[in-house]
Amino acid sequence: MEPIELTTGDGLVLRAWHAEDAERVFQACQDPLIQRWTMVPVPYLREHAADFVRVLSPASWAAETAAPLGVFDARTGDLLGSAGLVALDRAERHAELGTWVAPWARGRRVAERAGRAVAHWAFEVLRLRRLVWRAEVGNHASRLAAERIGFTFDGVVRAGLPARGGGFTDGWLGVLLPGEVCDTPPAWVAPGGPGALRAQAFSHPPERLPAGPVTLRPARESDLDDIVATFRDPDTVEWTSVPHDYGPEHAHDFIQHRYPDGWLRGTGAGFVLADADDRFAGTADLRISPTDPVTAEIGYTSAPWVRGKGYMIAGARAICHYGFDRLALGRIVWRAHVGNDGSRRVAERVGFVVEGVQRESCEQRGARVDGWVATLLAKDLGR
Repeated sequence: MEPIELTTGDGLVLRAWHAEDAERVFQACQDPLIQRWTMVPVPYLREHAADFVRVLSPASWAAETAAPLGVFDARTGDLLGSAGLVALDRAERHAELGTWVAPWARGRRVAERAGRAVAHWAFEVLRLRRLVWRAEVGNHASRLAAERIGFTFDGVVRAGLPARGGGFTDGWLGVLLPGEVCDTPPAWVAPGGPGALRAQAFSHPPERLPAGPVTLRPARESDLDDIVATFRDPDTVEWTSVPHDYGPEHAHDFIQHRYPDGWLRGTGAGFVLADADDRFAGTADLRISPTDPVTAEIGYTSAPWVRGKGYMIAGARAICHYGFDRLALGRIVWRAHVGNDGSRRVAERVGFVVEGVQRESCEQRGARVDGWVATLLAKDLGR
């Protein structure tokens, strides 16, 4: 297969790598994000770049196992990134689309624009029947570019990608078929669209979110004892589904996985509340509906030693503002077991409107119990 050159109507040139590109490839691959989300060698040395452009790239074209292309600015000739086909199988007529973007070219939608050009070439010239796009779970920028091109993601492939350092890690898998390339991004993921705003938020979770008398921040190992005390508290046990034997191992798992996994997958935003001394004071999170992407459910738990101080009202209100402003939510739902008057008081103070009782709508340790349900819209917060 002979190397090709593609030009786009918006100022990109995609061409096979030249020997003189090695230095610019070396510079680009010093970027921490390229090293984090791709499998380039770390540390990335000049000999790696030279071998890639002078040996590996020409060999893959000749063997028809890949079609690596550099992405350049058509006006200046500057290297902007890489885009092409990997794992190319001409006999089975499928391939994987792979991209990276140089750090100095970010914010110009290079991966999307170049990836779209490669997809058109793959379907219209090579007559492939299927393209896939794989990304490690958490690479929201890559997923956004793929969705703008038209790839459809069906879920998480567990242990689906090689992990740096050995083993495997969870991955997203997108599939694109002939006729599905989007020359205009779908409204949800278009620039300024809800999906684009959400991808930015999940790519850069806030380290601290002011909330009046408290601060919302990530959980830390130093919170462990306070988390155990909170989730062993009789009121917490009565109204939630935490294990009766809640201990340090549960708290450690909470710190390491509960909220971090939601941010990584883009399925939820969770924080702990911290008081003026930065001591743990409770939890608050939003869990995005898997069937209705503009709806999320709020959950919160107060440490027993701060109840009655208004901390949870402030924290819940702040996370709702964050949900509407940064996660592009249209609706937040609160649920609680009938009788949980403390949680209801917080919800109503925030602005939730109680809509009624849903029979056996809450699960608690294998039993179904009746639950209150309330809804908050952006206009309820004066947005």
